[in-house]
Amino acid sequence: MIYLDNAATTPLLPAARAAMERYLGDAYGNPSSLHRLGRDARQAVEVARRFFADWLGVSPRDLAFTSGGTESNNLALYGAYLAQQPRRRHVVTTAVEHHAVLEAVDRLRLLGADVTLVPVDSEGRVHPDDVLRALRPDTAIVSVMFVNNEVGTVEPVAEIARLVKAADPAVVVHSDMVQALPVLRVALADIGVDLASFSAHKVHGPKGVGLLYVRSGTPFVALAAGGNQEHRLRAGTESVAGIAGFHAAMAEIASQWDAHRAHLAALRDALWSAVASLNGSYRNSPADAVPSILNVGFRGIRNDILLMRLDLEGVAASAGAACSAGSLEPSHVLRAMGREREARESIRLSFAWQNTMEEIDEAAGVLSKVVGSLRSRFTNS
Repeated sequence: MIYLDNAATTPLLPAARAAMERYLGDAYGNPSSLHRLGRDARQAVEVARRFFADWLGVSPRDLAFTSGGTESNNLALYGAYLAQQPRRRHVVTTAVEHHAVLEAVDRLRLLGADVTLVPVDSEGRVHPDDVLRALRPDTAIVSVMFVNNEVGTVEPVAEIARLVKAADPAVVVHSDMVQALPVLRVALADIGVDLASFSAHKVHGPKGVGLLYVRSGTPFVALAAGGNQEHRLRAGTESVAGIAGFHAAMAEIASQWDAHRAHLAALRDALWSAVASLNGSYRNSPADAVPSILNVGFRGIRNDILLMRLDLEGVAASAGAACSAGSLEPSHVLRAMGREREARESIRLSFAWQNTMEEIDEAAGVLSKVVGSLRSRFTNS
């Protein structure tokens, strides 16, 4: 199988597996325990926390480990919203957010929130002035993702945060940075957000582990009760093995950062060069999208049929966010970009460290074969 669905998840790096094995075996202590086994587990958690704090340019005390990007997004939005009740009940987000944000915001409506969805342009980009115009005196949260998970657009989050804070310093600014962590250096203090969400399995770490940044002084209510773990931001015994795996995976990527990014860009550019020559092909990802994501389509060919044929030929791709891939619903991102027809024809090809140029060449051949076959079939039917 040629795996080109890395925006959905990435294979576990051997270094991450090795780091996890110790804490799945003999070093099984609870990090809140005071004995030697507990202290050993606590050290693994805190070493990982310090690594991510250094990588993101923040204080370790502002980071809490979670069960993944979805929990991090939900904790950020619910925690910041509840902390500002009943004074502020307005939430601003965008039409192209991941469902982990959009559905969490829908739940906030049940708590009395009034929600504004800011539109995007034809490249999926949010215009900061549109966010600024959406603000109200009772705005509690502005949430704008850093990298779109379907088309790879990089959003101007730093400019949005600057404008929002200048207009109203009390508004909490959140960013879903799950797709940014694998490919962009994000210095959180410079970007100016109050909250940010991350996930381990997008960077060759294990599933079920994430990270939440909560800037010191940000209005925030912890949702889980029953313990003082994670600086009282998220109760519950930490997944020590998962955190160790997350740390090891990100540390390996960080150690080869420039080569990693150059490799992804070379893979993407090679595949697009091959796809662009196919009859009826087009590209939805903007030219300045992150190198890990390429969203393309083929006129007249349904994406569900194309994906099934690619799977039969040994190429794994997707039509969008993994959490909605089974629904066969048209992409809400492409529809928000004004690409209604393209939402039914487009697929996402996404790349990671383990992919090779040989795989890309083979995948290009498979795409050419499958697209040609389907086009001939639909033309003759």
